[in-house]
Amino acid sequence: MAIFDLRLQEVHDKLKGGEISAAELTDASYKRIAETEPKIKAFITLDEERARTGAADLDNKLKDGSERGLLFALPAGVKDNIVTEGLLTTCGSQFLSNYNPIYDATVVSKLKTAGSVTVGKLNMDEFAMGGSNENSSYYPVRNPWNTEYVPGGSSGGSAASVAAGQVYFALGSDTGGSIRQPAAYCGIVGLKPTYGLVSRFGLVAFASSLDQIGPLTKNVEDSAYVLQAIAGYDAMDSTSANVDIPDYVSALSGDVKGLRIGVPKEYMGEGIDPKVKEAVLAALKVYESLGATWEEVSMPHTEYAIATYYLLASSEASSNLARFDGVRYGVRADNPDNLLDLYRKSRSQGFGPEVKRRIMLGTYALSSGYYDAYYLKAQKVRTLIKRDFDEAFKKYDVLIGPTAPTTAFKIGEQVGDPLTMYMNDICTVPVSLAGVPAMSIPCGFADGLPVGLQIIGKAFDERTMLRAAYAFEQHTDFHKQRPQL
Repeated sequence: MAIFDLRLQEVHDKLKGGEISAAELTDASYKRIAETEPKIKAFITLDEERARTGAADLDNKLKDGSERGLLFALPAGVKDNIVTEGLLTTCGSQFLSNYNPIYDATVVSKLKTAGSVTVGKLNMDEFAMGGSNENSSYYPVRNPWNTEYVPGGSSGGSAASVAAGQVYFALGSDTGGSIRQPAAYCGIVGLKPTYGLVSRFGLVAFASSLDQIGPLTKNVEDSAYVLQAIAGYDAMDSTSANVDIPDYVSALSGDVKGLRIGVPKEYMGEGIDPKVKEAVLAALKVYESLGATWEEVSMPHTEYAIATYYLLASSEASSNLARFDGVRYGVRADNPDNLLDLYRKSRSQGFGPEVKRRIMLGTYALSSGYYDAYYLKAQKVRTLIKRDFDEAFKKYDVLIGPTAPTTAFKIGEQVGDPLTMYMNDICTVPVSLAGVPAMSIPCGFADGLPVGLQIIGKAFDERTMLRAAYAFEQHTDFHKQRPQL
């Protein structure tokens, strides 16, 4: 695992100096996967033959001596709801167990342009619906720090794979915390960009107004490099923001003197594990020692965020998942009596219980007579939640709090209690509703499991957020600690 503990820059220098080849990096990745995959189950599909062929081609390119980017030849994993040409994209669902896309998502195309090697597709909660990765229709992912515990979700495979040293970085998707929460549970860095900064073209939609692709990495510097590669306007995505992309890496100065930090009191109140709160307060003391200032701020509409999120996300899921009907693509039920029976049987057999639960909730919220009372009301509350952030950012440069109210929980412990499971998103969901960027970085341990610190930035101000995260990381060593699988 030693080579996978290096920063991207260090690996790049070794490649450039001829100390290691692309083929050797790919070999190391698959060797590590073979060693650890029986324990953590991070992947659904591996792409070994194409990855090795691609690595050999990259080695030939290295010989010409031209300058290559920092992601060149690095083994990466892609969450299985991001389409990959010629490589199964299942969304963790039996419904798409035979779906072989004929095109690449924009982010996958950008990684190919950068020269990274996709080693496979990562396990996830079915259609990105879940917070523990127990909703995968294949098998649950396990936390590398303790395989009796969940890795978080829905990007649990992405987080576990990076934490276990199977890949250098992974792509995940975040709808209500699905990058940040598993990053916190697995002790790595997970970044959800501003909505619209990274193209969603080729991301299988769950809730289109919330979904956003982002990187999961071992440290903040690597996160900045990957974000640099995947950010940017895309005409294929109608929600893509046409904004200038700054140099994120140059923001990593380590200097946060004068940084104004707001700490939402609602993220530190009832329901937050005392050990998690203690780790966050210790992190704030580190910032104080570096010359930053912090004070408590109120985000008064936080208490409505969970209800608002699950109404809106479920409503959008009901609409988006209507396309899975057993006719156009995906698995089709055998021997239907008629067209309606084909729809019913295909959807009954193809979707798992959590997906069905959210489709039914969303369909109800959008139905005649209930639309105004539920969906429209939730949209109005979403505006109020966004205003909370707008007001806070008039005074503060970043907001900081816990990523999740607790550390990872045991597999099977909450799977039968969806309301408790939903409440695990209380710290991440408001950020998604507001569309602002946020990232989780390791800030401590509680009972041997990692604790995540959430840093929230202003819209399209990932630079300040990354600067704050990097400064903390440079004065602590939590990100250097690795699980012993």
